[in-house]
Amino acid sequence: MGTVSNVLNRPELVSSATRTRVLDAIAELGFVRNESARQLRAGSSRTVGLVVLDIANPFFTDVARGVEDVVNAAGLALILCNSDDRPEKESAYLAVLAEQRVQGVLITPTAELGPGLDALRARGVPVVLVDRRAPDADQCAVATDDVLGGRVAAEHLLAEGHRRLAFVGGVSGLPQIQERRAGVEAVVRAAPDAELTVLSPAELTVAGGREAAAQVLGVPAARRPTAAICANDLIALGVLQEMVRCGVRVPGEFAIVGYDDIDFAAAAAVPLTSVRKPRQEIGRRAAELLLDESRAGHHHQQPLFEPVLVVRESSRTSRPGGGDGEDR
Repeated sequence: MGTVSNVLNRPELVSSATRTRVLDAIAELGFVRNESARQLRAGSSRTVGLVVLDIANPFFTDVARGVEDVVNAAGLALILCNSDDRPEKESAYLAVLAEQRVQGVLITPTAELGPGLDALRARGVPVVLVDRRAPDADQCAVATDDVLGGRVAAEHLLAEGHRRLAFVGGVSGLPQIQERRAGVEAVVRAAPDAELTVLSPAELTVAGGREAAAQVLGVPAARRPTAAICANDLIALGVLQEMVRCGVRVPGEFAIVGYDDIDFAAAAAVPLTSVRKPRQEIGRRAAELLLDESRAGHHHQQPLFEPVLVVRESSRTSRPGGGDGEDR
């Protein structure tokens, strides 16, 4: 068994002829190594955990793809977990990942940073926050300047002539959503003739967007917002669906700006203006930082990406449509 172990784990110690014989025997017998036993000896597995808020949101699918590219290139496997933005489910997954002795955890946390993250780090498991700023400088995090994202969205709509704006997604406790709202509010406050309505659907989903659009349409026309900045593209798609269903012209009567710029934004029946975040690059950078934490001399980093507004038909009231969009 020592020779077999060397072939599987330290092949450079075994002659070429012996390796060939052992590998032929392994193939013939259908042998599969006991990875659990190997983990116990090594103290960790060849896996990395990724915990996201909502795998149904294509934003997180793209982030996961970026993570997977880096993790697979390092010879590791990715365990994907979906918390559904529920602290208790997140906590349960973190416990499972700890039991699996993962080499590290990447996570987009729920609103509050739970004790499970501190427990992992206390055990020496690297943890990197994804799409979330870190509260302190003693850990790695990869995020986007969402305050800036909210600002550029609001500035765009004001430049298009809108003065009654809505922000859809206001009740969420997620810091990144609150940062987007803060950016919008700062721009509206600085414009003397502008006003903002904050709408808080139950979910940050397409259904939540339809709910918010129905609320907008329930406001008398003289006071009704004429444009919406949505906390993500799923909400924006829901707003668009409901407006079209009710015969409201987009952007002629109502303009919409989404956030994240998922692929569905450009492919919508009315292509959505959206604040673009570098989704796969966020995942890749976070995974690179996680792997670097296991190396000597690692220094915690907290890169902050800059969002870009991509203007499309859903908000371009004063310009002809065309193409995939205009970066700003």
